[in-house]
Amino acid sequence: MTSGDASPQDHGPEREAIAGACRVLAHRGLADGILGHISLRITEDTLLVRCRGPRERGLAYTQTEDIRLVDLDGNPAADGELDGGYTVPNELPLHTELFRRRTDLRAVVHAHPPRVVAADLAGLAVRPIVGAYDIPGTRLAADGVPVYPRGVLIRNRGLAAEMADAMGTRPVVVLRGHGLTSAAETVEQAVLQAISVDSLAGLALKVASAGGEIIDLPEADMAELPDLGGAFNTGTAWRHELARLGERC
Repeated sequence: MTSGDASPQDHGPEREAIAGACRVLAHRGLADGILGHISLRITEDTLLVRCRGPRERGLAYTQTEDIRLVDLDGNPAADGELDGGYTVPNELPLHTELFRRRTDLRAVVHAHPPRVVAADLAGLAVRPIVGAYDIPGTRLAADGVPVYPRGVLIRNRGLAAEMADAMGTRPVVVLRGHGLTSAAETVEQAVLQAISVDSLAGLALKVASAGGEIIDLPEADMAELPDLGGAFNTGTAWRHELARLGERC
């Protein structure tokens, strides 16, 4: 696809999926107010991204028309895509730098979970402290969740490159004093990863506040955790998230 052969009506299912995912983030408390955005790669040099609209009300109220097709530089990738007062997020480079670097990624989520920010500032890393409570989250944490140590608005390629360097090949990076970035093959997987990291951060804060010691799951227990498969870990989990919103799935 080139920049002139699509219209704002194209990619309807993908736009609705992103809009619903934005509402899930807000409903889960990971994107309070008007902050945060989600993108989905469409071609090598175009992406759908949650944009700022003329009647901006925040992620909890995202609609399909808020999702716009742009190129990696933030220009409209089809006629009319940024008409009507729509603008790309200031932190678009956060998404596009990852797409430039990593062909394995199709979706990027940026959110501001307060518990993730608080846990990191308290010196609590995201660690595999639970077992069957959240198997995908435990596996993610066991492989490490890096931290980008600057609390800046990632609004240019230089800062985005720093974040991407800190993230490496991992699916999630914590942004100190800011939030997190989660990336995956699908929007659903990227959001669910963010939810798991937020859950682990919240549990760590509770354990620490109760005076407990935060201990990683023993290796023997980790080895016993089964992979329940994508149909359950992503498919069923995502239907649940949409059902929490009262949406049809």
